[in-house]
Amino acid sequence: MNAPESKALRKEAFEANKLKKRLRRLTGQAIRDFGMIEAGDRVMVCLSGGKDSYGLLDVLMTLREHAPLDFEIVAVNLDQRHPGFPAHVLPEYLAGRGIPYRIEVQDTYSVVKRVIPEGKTMCSLCSRLRRGVLYRVASEIGATKIALGHHRDDIVETLFLNLFFGGKLKSMSPKLVSDDGRNVVIRPLVYVKETDLAAYATVRQFPIIPCDLCGSQETLQRKQVKAMLQEWERRFPGRVETIFNSLQRVDASHLFDRRLFNFAAVAATGIAVENGDKAFDSENDFSVSPGTHTVELNSK
Repeated sequence: MNAPESKALRKEAFEANKLKKRLRRLTGQAIRDFGMIEAGDRVMVCLSGGKDSYGLLDVLMTLREHAPLDFEIVAVNLDQRHPGFPAHVLPEYLAGRGIPYRIEVQDTYSVVKRVIPEGKTMCSLCSRLRRGVLYRVASEIGATKIALGHHRDDIVETLFLNLFFGGKLKSMSPKLVSDDGRNVVIRPLVYVKETDLAAYATVRQFPIIPCDLCGSQETLQRKQVKAMLQEWERRFPGRVETIFNSLQRVDASHLFDRRLFNFAAVAATGIAVENGDKAFDSENDFSVSPGTHTVELNSK
């Protein structure tokens, strides 16, 4: 091996190690920030065969080895009987790593294909059926937490999906009780970028299984939103990060939801308040980093 090749390999190993540490740091931070995992928990990691769920399982397994608290991990995959699905891949991978697992076989694929007209979006029904099965399995295996592999970009995309198509200011929660009231759902990758998970999947050589049902539908609203955000990020680097950070800095008094803020009780007190209405926002409120983009303000 010549010197340039050796240098390239050292650099590649260095970058891979940085990536691994970043994913573990961000995942550990999310777990701490939102109290996702506690001592004695049995965490059911939903494994689809995609890069995100592989990354989640891999990082959680490593964190468990070094965590100050003891918890269990069980990987669960729902085999929906998609035609051509390589059923051997996940059992071989999990058994090879010594990870406890369960493969649940339910032919939801046939149900979705029978109910949803050709060309229509299948995600809604597919996700409902999948959710019901996974909730049942969680109860059967005694799981105290259900861990999903949604990442930072999923969170931002969901925000705009609800905004554009649902008329709601809502995204995915890092930790919430499931809609059946019986399970706690956690998303330990909420601080992680999708590009980092893609790079990590390459480094770790995960045996990726592509989704040939919903993932193949090019007209999905989520794909349109993803493309929009990617274009924004290309033109204005850092914009997606700014949007994500805004979800952690919510001012209920400056929105319009009467369930979150008692507008009827607002009264002048003669005492200055930090979050009071300034009538006109100053340019300092919209400062941006050099090299990103400028914000134009129009006074009315």
